[in-house]
Parts: sequence; C-alpha cells; structure tokens
Amino acid sequence: MTLAWGETHAVVTGASKGIGRHVARELAGRGARVSLVARSRSALDELAREICGHAVSVDLADREQIHGLISRIEAEAGPVDVLVNNAAVAVVGRMHEQSAGEVAQSFDLNCVAPIELTRQALPGMLERGCGRIAMISSLAGITAFPTLTTYGATKAGLVHFATALQRELRRTPVRTTVVQLGEVAGTDMMERARQSPTIAAVSRRLARTHSMPALSIELVARKIVDGTAAGRRTVVVPARVRGFHVIRELPSRMNDAILVGIE
Repeated sequence: MTLAWGETHAVVTGASKGIGRHVARELAGRGARVSLVARSRSALDELAREICGHAVSVDLADREQIHGLISRIEAEAGPVDVLVNNAAVAVVGRMHEQSAGEVAQSFDLNCVAPIELTRQALPGMLERGCGRIAMISSLAGITAFPTLTTYGATKAGLVHFATALQRELRRTPVRTTVVQLGEVAGTDMMERARQSPTIAAVSRRLARTHSMPALSIELVARKIVDGTAAGRRTVVVPARVRGFHVIRELPSRMNDAILVGIE
C-alpha cells in the first residue's frame, strides 16, 4: 500500500545538505511534515523556514545525544510515520592511514545511529499499524573499493541489518526500503571520495565507458521518496546496476524457503 503524505510526519537524518536536504524538500513538496536532523543548526534552520519543517540539531555519532531522540521528536512534532536514515560520513584513505577516531565515528554515524533510531521508531509504528523506514546505502557496501574500506563495511552492515529486518516485519504493516546508490553528482561525499586517486580513476573509467551515469540529486531524492512511499524492498539507482544487489541478496532469498511457516 502506497503511503498518503497529507498527514504524514517524516524524519530525515543528514538533512542539512546533499541528498538529505533534497529528500526533505521532496517530502515537504508532497505534503508531509518533516523533522530535519543534522549537526548544522544554521543550515537546518534555513531549510526548516523554507519547507515549514522542524529542525533538530544533534550529533548522530554521539550515542548519548541519540538516546531517546525519536521520543523527543515525537513530543515536539507528533508520531513518526517515516524515518529516512540518510546521514553518513565517508572516510577516504587506505586503512593504515585512518585514525581510530575516524573508524569509530564512521560506524557510529553510518551504522549504529540508523539501527538505534529504527529501534526507537518501530514500537510506535507497529502500534499505529503504519510505518516506513528507508536505509540509504551505496554500491560501496556491495562491491569492495580500496580506500573506502571503512565506509563500505558500514554500509554492508547497514544493508544486512535492513534485509534481516524486512523479514522480521514481513507480516506487519511496517516496511523497510533499502536504497542502493551509485555516483550522485554534486554531493560533498562524492567529492570527498574523489580525493582518493583510486576512486577518481574508477570514476573516470566509468564515465568514459558509460558504465554508470552520474545521478542528479533531484532524481535520487524523487526515487527515494517514491520507493519509500510504496514500501518497496529495494530502490537501486541507476537501475542498470540492480544485478549487483540481486546477487548480494541471493543467499537471503534462498534462506526464505527455510523460513516458510516459521515466525
């Protein structure tokens, strides 16, 4: 069942810039009330004024700050119907060049925070009999790219969590959508990734062979919102790389046969 946006309250993390900012605009444009979550207070306030949203300034990599976050948002802006887990950081560099702090922050922001916010949001969604959760991931979580070791590991962990959760929720009205993205033009994360000579070379080769078109942020935001509203299991953009995700999910799909009739 496709979600109707009129009375919907959506939470978007990483909403101060890039994909999150455009997803928030897309949701607001369809009539949803949007709570915007990120660290940058000034950027959030600016967007909140633009879309009549609710700004929540918090460092999602700080486990103390995310404790009870969904309850606080609901107390201020109402029950959460949609959670878009978009916030992420990409540490670029070979493993021996990364600091312990960078690795810890990556896992806290990219993996722990979305899992914890999902855990907080689920009871209310299940009780109300409606809910949508979107996990924004990347092809780096499917295929192994050198110099994106930590980032890829966090995204792979997030996707595995989401696909297992889909099976837990299969007999409920709450849906989880996994979003797998290729190169998205104009984002800070993509520009940061290209600081790696390896990633820059891969990007040039893909562009030269037309293997993977660069995606506009507006298109990506629209696809994310469309797929989340419809409760689709996966959204893969560009569609031509969907095969990578299908191969990644194959063992879980095979395992589904074992789970038939088992709660």
